[in-house]
Amino acid sequence: MDFALSEEQTAIFDMAHAFGQDHIAPFAREWEAEGTIPRALWGNLAELGFGGLYVSEEAGGAGLSRLDATLVFEALSMACPSVASFLSIHNMCAAMLDKFGSAEVKARYLTPAIHLQTVLSYCLTEPGAGSDAAALKTRAARTNEGYVLNGTKAFISGGGYSDAYVVMCRTSEEGARGISTLVVENGAAGLSYGGLEDKMGWRAQPTRQVQFDDCMVPADALVGEEGKGFRYAMNGLDGGRLNISACSLGGAQAALDKTLAYMGERKAFGQPIDQFQALQFRVADLEIELQAARTFLRQAAWKLDQGAPDATKFCAMAKKFVTEAGSRVADQCLQLHGGYGYLADYGIEKIVRDLRVHQILEGTNEIMRLITARALLAERG
Repeated sequence: MDFALSEEQTAIFDMAHAFGQDHIAPFAREWEAEGTIPRALWGNLAELGFGGLYVSEEAGGAGLSRLDATLVFEALSMACPSVASFLSIHNMCAAMLDKFGSAEVKARYLTPAIHLQTVLSYCLTEPGAGSDAAALKTRAARTNEGYVLNGTKAFISGGGYSDAYVVMCRTSEEGARGISTLVVENGAAGLSYGGLEDKMGWRAQPTRQVQFDDCMVPADALVGEEGKGFRYAMNGLDGGRLNISACSLGGAQAALDKTLAYMGERKAFGQPIDQFQALQFRVADLEIELQAARTFLRQAAWKLDQGAPDATKFCAMAKKFVTEAGSRVADQCLQLHGGYGYLADYGIEKIVRDLRVHQILEGTNEIMRLITARALLAERG
């Protein structure tokens, strides 16, 4: 068993890290204050192939493995978890279109998405359907021209900013089997947005409700087959959970790196504080936790790449473990900075705020435990 990254994988990480440090990190606080990400950034990311990281090469994507993709998101999150996670959502949508979309869907939506000329948002959650996603109420009624869509999606990253929305909606019976997936373009008649959400973290990416009021959607905007949208959505979430875990890992690693530098400079009682054994033990524990999280994440990504039967369980376990570890590490890094950690200038408090939501989205960590427990009971057989 070889745990080392290949030369190609190391180059992927280094490229993403260098881009993040040069083009994202210097502006992260500014973008957070403005509440938006400059459009020009997406074109720069597209030049690196980051608009379709694990979209097949046949469709024009980079064709990376899910393990390779986690390296990209870990590296970019060391610059800004908010920007990296938004790119992760776009890539989750692009992969769904590649895997399940018709030739027409790919030509109309996927190709510009790969080049980040079209930024995609994922619309599953509703005001009354969060963890119980199969209870969603947004409904698409068939017409001669396509569909008429009615309902509201909540907590949508990129709401009012993105160019197209991958929407899970009900086309028939109640429950998971009545759910289909449609792509709705910005500017569609009947599409509107709620007010900008005032969030704890992820403030660089705008979040709004997305509302459909007799929204007209053409028939060729259907992704795959009617009634299979819930399966498509859940399939996308396995990889999404890996990506968001990688974002936690990268953010926490950046916090630890900043903390080690600070401890070498900060003096107390006549010496740098990194010379106090009690604090050395603290940072040792943080390093151990991050290394354990990194290994677990990459094992789960490998299982998803291999199509292992227990891949979904491992993605859920890794998401729970890594996102909680990332938040613990970031919080302890703030503590080791003392009062300075509470100041925006030192960059730690933003990481703490950005990482907290990772335990909620892509399936709450309570749902990750449920997935794990059900898999264990099924394996018991």
